[in-house]
Amino acid sequence: MVEYEFTIVIERDEDGRFLAVCPALQGCYTEGASEEEVRELIKDAIRLHIEDRLARGEPVYHEVGATKVRVAV
Repeated sequence: MVEYEFTIVIERDEDGRFLAVCPALQGCYTEGASEEEVRELIKDAIRLHIEDRLARGEPVYHEVGATKVRVAV
C-alpha cells in the first residue's frame, strides 16, 4: 500500500456549506455541512480518484509545492 499526501483547500460558500478541493487532482472535490465533515469526505474523494487513475493505468502526479500569491484588482 502506497501513502499519498496532497494539499487541500477548504472554502465556505454564501450558504454556509463547506467545499474542499484537491488542486493536484483535477476534478477532485466535495462539499459538506461542516469543516470536519468535508475533511473526511475529501479523503474519500482523493482515495477514489487515485484508485480510479491506477485502475486505468494513469499516473498519479505528485505536488511540487504550494504557495499563496497576492494580486491587486
